[in-house]
Amino acid sequence: MAVLSGAVLSAAVLSAAERLRARARAANIRLSTAESCTGGLLAGAITEVPGASEMFECGFVTYSDAAKRSLLGVRAATLAAHGAVSEPVAREMAEGALARGNAALAVAITGIAGPGGSAHKPEGRVCFARAGLGPTIAETVEFGARGRRAVRQASVEHALRLLIGALS
Repeated sequence: MAVLSGAVLSAAVLSAAERLRARARAANIRLSTAESCTGGLLAGAITEVPGASEMFECGFVTYSDAAKRSLLGVRAATLAAHGAVSEPVAREMAEGALARGNAALAVAITGIAGPGGSAHKPEGRVCFARAGLGPTIAETVEFGARGRRAVRQASVEHALRLLIGALS
């Protein structure tokens, strides 16, 4: 296990980051990340692995809607229509990270790690998108109200699996 910004990266996360590095290196692919609720934890997990510089281009931490708009090009209309925690916003985040990060593959995470949430968007709801190497895909995962740290960790694991899947 490794500790990153107060968060403990599980052995599963570190193992997945290593698999990602190996596959991206073999494919000669560079990737970028766009994160909201994970606050850079995904980029930190990827760069925890020695040799990450061979495949990691950059990470965008866009916690606010304004940052999503200015750094990733997420449209104000998309945010207004769907809210920050939505597949359309995750899709635009991933596509922005792909284009602005000069990468061949990008992943985005936006969600409600907790505490809090609402009946419409509960704690533990996280939206993901992957762009590049084929059509952009977006999906929502309901991790449940298991606590902020656990939701963030599960989100990082899921995003790593999405990236690895694109390289399989």
